[in-house]
Amino acid sequence: MAVKLNSKQIAVLAILESFPPRFDQIHRLIEEMGSLRIDESQVRRLTRMLDEMKAAAQSVGESGIADSLGVMATLSRRTGGLQTRVRGLREGLGALKTNFEGAMRAATTPVKDVEEEEETPKPPG
Repeated sequence: MAVKLNSKQIAVLAILESFPPRFDQIHRLIEEMGSLRIDESQVRRLTRMLDEMKAAAQSVGESGIADSLGVMATLSRRTGGLQTRVRGLREGLGALKTNFEGAMRAATTPVKDVEEEEETPKPPG
């Protein structure tokens, strides 16, 4: 029997499935920041990617992912110590991946339909 997902879960999955390749790009850009091989145009690219992902996550109601992405985007815009920003972005990426796993689990878990619950007989008592 095939897994039945509701329309909200399908929309969430469509957005979330585009995130893992971007996680790799984000990780690579953060590590380049840490090794001082990155220029400001690439930092702006990272910030823009984080903002786009945040908007996509907000559009399907994934506030945990959107919050993590928003914090990371804000941190990438800041001036000051580069190593502090890199450390914060690394921690943010870890939190983002954790939130992503939870969102994927919720989006792929079938939800019982109201019709199915009504058809199942309730035990007497």
